[in-house]
Order: sequence, then C-alpha cells, then structure tokens
Amino acid sequence: MERLSGRVAVVTGGGSGIGLASVLRLASEGARVVVADVDEDAGKRAADECGGTFVRCDVTSESDVEALFAAAHETYGSVDVAFNNAGISPPDDDSILVTGLDAWRRVQEVNLTSVFLCCKAAIPYMQRQGKGSIINTASFVAVMGAATSQISYSASKGGVLAMSRELGVQFAREGIRVNALCPGPVNTPLLQELFATDPERAARRLVHVPLGRFAEPEEIAAAVAFLASDDSSFMTASTFLVDGGISGAYVTPE
Repeated sequence: MERLSGRVAVVTGGGSGIGLASVLRLASEGARVVVADVDEDAGKRAADECGGTFVRCDVTSESDVEALFAAAHETYGSVDVAFNNAGISPPDDDSILVTGLDAWRRVQEVNLTSVFLCCKAAIPYMQRQGKGSIINTASFVAVMGAATSQISYSASKGGVLAMSRELGVQFAREGIRVNALCPGPVNTPLLQELFATDPERAARRLVHVPLGRFAEPEEIAAAVAFLASDDSSFMTASTFLVDGGISGAYVTPE
C-alpha cells in the first residue's frame, strides 16, 4: 500500500524503538520522512535506511523544534504528518515517595513539554495547507493506574492524552486531526533496559497482558500509519489503544 504517497512525515525519537519502526513503515507507504533524534548516529542511520532526511533535535528546545519543522517544510514543501513520539522512562522516576523533583521535571520536559512544542510548531503549517494528521505518543498508563508507579511518566502521558484530545477538538474544522496513540508494553530498548535493571518488576507487567506478550515496535508502527493515512479520516481527539487488551482486563486468562 502507498497510502501516504506524496506526504511529508516528521517523526521525533525516530532513531530507535517505535520511532524507528514508524519511520520505516511510513516510508514504505510512500511518505517522505524527516527523522528527528538527539542521537545523531541512530538518527542518521534511520534516515539513510528510509531514504529520508535527518535533523538533530532536542525536543525540549523550542528553537530546535521550530527549526525541525521549518527544515521539513523547506526540504519537502509541506508538513502532512507529525508523529510526536520522543520520550524517556528513566529508573529514577519511581514511586512518588522516592522520585525527586529533578527526575519529575526531566520526564515532564521530554515527554509532555516536547509534545506541546511539536504541536505548536506543526499546526501553523497544517493550517495553511488545510489538512494534517498529528499523532502523539501517550500510553496505556494514561487511562489506568499502576501500583508499581513511574509517577512522572504516568502523569506526563496523561497530559499528552488530554492535550491531544483538546487539540483534536480545537482544530477539527480546519482539517487537522490530532490523536493520542496509547501503546501497551512494547519490546523496545526502553523496556529492555527495564528488564536489565529490574527483571522482576518488568516480568510482573507481562502477566497482565491478555495476549500474553509485549508488542513489537512494528505493530505500533502499523497503528501510526493508519492514523497518518486517510483510512482514519473520521478520527480525531481519540484515545487509540494498541495494548494487547491490558486496559480492558479485570483478571488475565491463565
């Protein structure tokens, strides 16, 4: 399928994990992709692999984010899709009782403020075009609570979800769709790092997934491609869960 032929997609955090899988999927469907990442080596590799363009971007910097979307428009002539995906989940983000203010603020900056900045930068281009699709990476933790908390991560993803809903409503009549993608646990470097540092904590998560496994990044990328394309043309302000059933489960089948 080439559902995105002629369209320009900007992907933050495009050098690894869900971002990398999405870069490759969007390119395979015909999009011209701008890969943004703070890791220059990973970002350049991803851009080379998809035949796109790499822009180094610290998503917590307003000037970097503005330059990113300007570069996309200058290089390819439009900004049709913004997949605002960059995020972190550091080990010092834990229970509210032990998480320090610095850790709280760092996660909020990368996971929530960056999405604010990216939406703010992308929307004017889409307004001029009269169309566009924004996909913001939230999480299943935005719709349910966890006893083993990552307090700032959970709060940041709840913020992404609420902001996406509001923007989806605000700009719907201008042809701009904004949806929150809410993955369940995904087999990415972030999760692998959690397994390495605290395998017992990570394993406890798996037991609650009705499908009995973590998602692969390519499965989330398929949802990104759907939300980017006209196949989702009547969807905006949605909470798009791709979570293996975890948010719908009361008890998990044995």
